[in-house]
Amino acid sequence: MYRLIRNFMSDRVTQQIISDSTSVVFRDVDNTSIPFGTANTDYQNFKKEVLAGAELQDANGNVMTDASAYIANLP
Repeated sequence: MYRLIRNFMSDRVTQQIISDSTSVVFRDVDNTSIPFGTANTDYQNFKKEVLAGAELQDANGNVMTDASAYIANLP
């Protein structure tokens, strides 16, 4: 199972959230964080496994029923 991790970036001066994107996935089987990156083989394997049916949870812990569609939009 994989879980998306929300990546909050904020302005240090105003403390306002300037970005709330997901750019890391967590692999539960071995407690590994996998950053999104086309050269990252773990990232490529994550995409293949989810497309083959592996469970993917969103950043709130909900199982994504449209995980294949989400994966298709990733780099």
